Amino acid sequence: MISEAIDFSYLLLENYKKMNLDENELATLFMMEHLINQGNPFITADLLSLKMHLNVHEIDGVLASLLTRGFIEYKKVENKTVTTLDPLKSRLYREFQLALSKEEQRKTSQNVEKQLNNIYSEFDKLLGRQLTPIEINKIREWVSYGYSDETIINALKDTLARGKKSLRSVDKTLLKWSARDDIEKEGLTTLSEKWEKNLEETIAIAKTPWLDIDEDDENK
Repeated sequence: MISEAIDFSYLLLENYKKMNLDENELATLFMMEHLINQGNPFITADLLSLKMHLNVHEIDGVLASLLTRGFIEYKKVENKTVTTLDPLKSRLYREFQLALSKEEQRKTSQNVEKQLNNIYSEFDKLLGRQLTPIEINKIREWVSYGYSDETIINALKDTLARGKKSLRSVDKTLLKWSARDDIEKEGLTTLSEKWEKNLEETIAIAKTPWLDIDEDDENK
């Protein structure tokens, strides 16, 4: 069922055309929601006609269409028939989630393109030439790995300072920095303890008598 934090009316108005609902169906759904919220569990055409300009015959047709297309439902609750808009609300919530996901993807794509354009511009300037298609593809690969534009540009500057101009050298710099960051995150203490533990195990193995000495040999 749709989250209470998301306004049903807003979602319905935003999506009713996409869901092929006409204005009579839209008005009927709003009135059904209103009557249910007022404590009317079972909504009939007669009840709706008291609140709407549509006559009973017209409303019957609307309700039949909504029911057939799976927007509303009649079900038994404690041996009583009740009307629910849960199917409609579930579909509206899915539409909301899909729209939200598309918007997030659009923003992510825009941010990535902005990041890439910044890198391309800086690389062209620092290298004094335009990037080749292979180099552009390599930069896109770095960004897909999660390197920020600042890190990538700094890696190029570091590489140039060491007298190297190839993206292969920049790639090695990024890998070196990544390994360094991993070590810092793990902590030198943890690494030292691990090394000491391995050393202790090696010494213990070296001291282990692998050949059983016969007791008679010991007495000789």
